[in-house]
Amino acid sequence: MKTCHQFDTVRAEYQREIGFMVAHSQRHAGRPAAKCSAKQAASAKQRMARALNSHVSRCPECG
Repeated sequence: MKTCHQFDTVRAEYQREIGFMVAHSQRHAGRPAAKCSAKQAASAKQRMARALNSHVSRCPECG
């Protein structure tokens, strides 16, 4: 699938955020902060999917 620059930018920002949360979760394994960070990462993945899906439906270059 060919995507535009905006799609790649949005995806990269979300992936960076998710990476930070997953790394934090792994660093603090066994603590409540790890569980919270893992939940936030899962939530961010859902937000990313929703944002990219709506982008593709609106963008003439991607869709």
